Amino acid sequence: MVETISAAELRDRIEADDVDVLFDTRAPEDYEDWRIAEAENVEYSASNDELVGEFDPEAYDADDEIVVTCATGCSAEAFAEYLEDEDFENVARVEGGMEDWSLVYDVVSIATERDGLEILQLQRRSKGCLGYLVGSKRTGKAALVDVTRATDAFEQAAADRGYEIDRVFDTHIHADHISAGRDLADEYEVPYHLGEPANTRDPNYDFDGLEPNETVMVGDVAIKAVHTPGHTTGMTSYLVEDEALMTGDTLFVESIGRTELQFAGEDAKAGARVQYETLQHKIATMPDHVKILPGHFSLTNCGEYIDVEPGMPMFSTVGEIWAKNEIIQLDEDEFVEHMFDNLPSKPPNYEKVIETNLGVYEPADEDERNELELGPNRCAATEDSAVADD
Repeated sequence: MVETISAAELRDRIEADDVDVLFDTRAPEDYEDWRIAEAENVEYSASNDELVGEFDPEAYDADDEIVVTCATGCSAEAFAEYLEDEDFENVARVEGGMEDWSLVYDVVSIATERDGLEILQLQRRSKGCLGYLVGSKRTGKAALVDVTRATDAFEQAAADRGYEIDRVFDTHIHADHISAGRDLADEYEVPYHLGEPANTRDPNYDFDGLEPNETVMVGDVAIKAVHTPGHTTGMTSYLVEDEALMTGDTLFVESIGRTELQFAGEDAKAGARVQYETLQHKIATMPDHVKILPGHFSLTNCGEYIDVEPGMPMFSTVGEIWAKNEIIQLDEDEFVEHMFDNLPSKPPNYEKVIETNLGVYEPADEDERNELELGPNRCAATEDSAVADD
């Protein structure tokens, strides 16, 4: 009988090197656009219960540990049963397929200098989204930053450590995923924060806006709003106790945020100059030891991670980035030109995702939300790492 496993169990098996073969039964174009790095493509039709692509059973051993995934789990189940009929002994299929894989999270602790401060990094490994929990150990209060639709991952992280959710923040109006920050804040009846400059995007809802340099408390932990425009006009980073800056899509470990998702046409290069000003005259002036905690990490359509390892802390420092990031070391005119050379393709469905996060569009159902979010984020200005090799 075919075993059914969760997407989280697939992650665990891959990390334990407990999968000999991972099949992905989606159409080739979907597979090429976004996949798990270890997966092989064998197209299989669940509706017709037949192979569409080529497959040679004799190329594999009957006792191989085989896992099958697809878009939602249906064709994976049919192909897994086909494999059993072909006398393969150890076959499992992923319940929920790539839709569920897109919501798998790792929760990683970020070391802090202050004993009473806890920072957890929530890594959405299939899409490259990073969210955060900022906790006050003494008071048991916590803030959540850049919450996605996988709210249970954020809530569980808080519950596991005995925190009461006290505030919810978004760094900006996201273009690659649907924020659940407002919904979660409403559920817990706590403030929902964006930077006050997010009003330049005309969101169709109320929020508790933070003025540039305004500080709010989460228990006894101070969080300061730092206006860091460039990726968007409303982009706001959050400085936690002067030791960690949550930069959203302004600055990443391996790259910097692109600017043309909001800024377009004649405004595009002006947006890049705003980004340069933010990087060089706001973030670069912070002490070298300040940790940079980004809103994303980069991965390819092939599922390969760029300069990061899921399950490990993803951060750098101001000093390290300014010593190694080759884009940041350019002068202003070179920087602006570089921002428009060889840009990656835009995030899938980004315009509709932005409309959703502005509150001007409501997806019809969960299936549409899943569809809007499928694929990796493409919020960086480069496809490859901008960090120079040592």
